[in-house]
Amino acid sequence: MTIVRRVSSQFLMLCVGIGALIDSAHCQEASIQTSSSPPNVLFIAMDDLNDWIGVLGGHPQTITPNLDRLANSSVLFDNAHCTAPACNPSRTAIFTGQSPHRTGVYSNLQKMRDVLPEAELLPKIFSRHGYHASGSGKLLHYFIDAASWDEYFPAAETENPFPRTLMPKSRPVSLPRGGPWQYVETDWGPLDASDEQAGGDYLVAKWVGEQLQRPRDGKPFFLACGIYRPHEPWFVPQKYFDPFPIESIQLPPGYKADDLEDLPTPASSLARNRYFAHIVEQHQWKQAIQGYLASIHYADAMLGNILDALQRSPHADNTVVVLWSDHGWHLGEKEHWQKYTAWRACTRVPLMIQVPEGTPGLPRGTTASRCSEPVNLLSLAPTLLELCGLPAEPVHDGPSLVPLLNDPHAQWNHVSVTFLQRPGSFGLSSKRWRLVHYANGDEELYDIATDPYEWNNLASDPSLDSLRNRLRAKAPADFAPSPKPTFDALTELTWQPLNDELAPASNPSGSRFDIVFLNRTDQTVKLWWMSPQGKPVPYETIAKGKRLRRQTRPGTVWMIRDADDENLGYFRVDDRTAKAIVPQ
Repeated sequence: MTIVRRVSSQFLMLCVGIGALIDSAHCQEASIQTSSSPPNVLFIAMDDLNDWIGVLGGHPQTITPNLDRLANSSVLFDNAHCTAPACNPSRTAIFTGQSPHRTGVYSNLQKMRDVLPEAELLPKIFSRHGYHASGSGKLLHYFIDAASWDEYFPAAETENPFPRTLMPKSRPVSLPRGGPWQYVETDWGPLDASDEQAGGDYLVAKWVGEQLQRPRDGKPFFLACGIYRPHEPWFVPQKYFDPFPIESIQLPPGYKADDLEDLPTPASSLARNRYFAHIVEQHQWKQAIQGYLASIHYADAMLGNILDALQRSPHADNTVVVLWSDHGWHLGEKEHWQKYTAWRACTRVPLMIQVPEGTPGLPRGTTASRCSEPVNLLSLAPTLLELCGLPAEPVHDGPSLVPLLNDPHAQWNHVSVTFLQRPGSFGLSSKRWRLVHYANGDEELYDIATDPYEWNNLASDPSLDSLRNRLRAKAPADFAPSPKPTFDALTELTWQPLNDELAPASNPSGSRFDIVFLNRTDQTVKLWWMSPQGKPVPYETIAKGKRLRRQTRPGTVWMIRDADDENLGYFRVDDRTAKAIVPQ
């Protein structure tokens, strides 16, 4: 995107006339400062995008011309990391500017407003300072937070950030569900549809493009765009699959068959989450990679629509553009699928920032360049406020990136910390080294200069003990406790009524977590566990109107009987903490 310098002819003549006294560069700088108006902000998120984009080299087959063109006109941070490797804590940190170790928001199970009811979000800050704050698509974790926006698509009051989106009529398409532990959206395949027919991100990009064309009468805007792909499920139009024929698909460069042999117990337990084994067993590994690459290609095309709209708009020369992803994604590296880890495949994210000349916090604007200092998405809020000449917020935790936008090689004494779900567990990135620390004290250490895929854990090397100690000293020493999700925040299990028959047998598998039962009947009810052999085993009673919290596993069946031992119904536990409401 071309930046146009506006310097009046009279001002240039003045500079020439007094050239012996004032350097022309100073004149140009002065003209930029005096002619500047408040810059706009275009804030673009992509969901679950790792480093599989052309300029970051994460996978040799990826097709991302629009991400690459934005990167090539921006400061590209090639050592940028998420604040947390899950949607909710990452996006909460970005939009509040507050770190998980202070807020206690570490997981997807928590609701942001349950934990931080009064936190002011980034769009609201901009709105308070005279900006028009609008957004579209997924920006927070499956809600909009209507009060934080002046305008939203879809309508903010719906609290549903997703426009009409085409899905296959019959599911699953590619990956049979291996059990209740499996996220139902882990599936992929091409759609016989145009971009417009598919809807979803196309409609989000269309709406954002339309907003960019609007005259603003001097009022600056903060415009946020949440592109959902490549988040699962990976269903996008056929034309985005076509460049990736299945016989050509290459496995992830970071995959190594024996990569878990040098890991401590918490790490190896985190690595093997059964998805990868199931996908391989179903002969769907290359098909899944194909679906991810196709979804990235699609998301990139939607970005292209937005960048083209900005280029055509009256705001092309006065808009700060920021693009980020909330976290990365494993596709078999360390035998892991999905997210939730502190390894680089999951923490490293695309981050690019383009600043036009005349921006208050960086009058010269940015020069296309690459920065390899360790930075974190927690820095986005304070960076944008400084760039736009707005006062800093005392609650914001991250350091502003403006010094690096001014000079990508400037001295930078910060590390980047990614917080795992358990307080005290984190990944830490310096310019060369990565330290992964678990709450029980176990650690991993990697030299990214020689081992970018983290195959060789150096934590047991005594010659590196002092280095490990120095890195660890840069991490927070105190961690806010993680509040349990409120009852209202929990997913609700489906109630299955019974007559005379017994509930089906349990098929338990996976890790234990909590289920909260609520008895809404007018009597005490009895809770029974169904064994894998289909035998009911009595557990406890639940009084009228009372709750009961129990540990359980995916696939477990809990049956409810009344005081006369009549079967009322049952719940089958799904893949996460939930509530089970016994109806009236």
